[in-house]
Amino acid sequence: MTTKTYLPPQDSIERKWYVVDAADQRLGRLASEIAMILRGKNKPTYTPHMDTGDFVIVVNADKIGVTGRKRSQKLYRRHSGRPGGMKTETFSQLQARVPERIIEQAVKGMLPKNALGRQLFTKLKVYAGPTHPHQAQKPETLKLQTIPGGDS
Repeated sequence: MTTKTYLPPQDSIERKWYVVDAADQRLGRLASEIAMILRGKNKPTYTPHMDTGDFVIVVNADKIGVTGRKRSQKLYRRHSGRPGGMKTETFSQLQARVPERIIEQAVKGMLPKNALGRQLFTKLKVYAGPTHPHQAQKPETLKLQTIPGGDS
């Protein structure tokens, strides 16, 4: 007899909403925690090919920190699709312009590169300031460990 992969029925999947405060957090460590929750790996009903994860709201994205010289050396690239259309920005420039994009890109890179990953990414909501419009969902505060040290 072979054991089969557990397949939770779609209507039995309970989705929670979590709020994460990104202030004084390290980018990579925060992003990996968020990706794990979006994927549902923190639940006993985790199934690799299904969306069993929860929603995550990130506030204070403009206060995210990195260590070392990443503030001036880490580059973010995007391309318009036209010849010579490559735009490059440093971490600090992007943080001043669109701070939400930093966390979004970090988490997106940790999700599967397929239709499931794109579906999971829609459950991430990132806001630069301390407020968010999702009070009606009654989100729980997710307490992550703050890491002392490093340049903020």
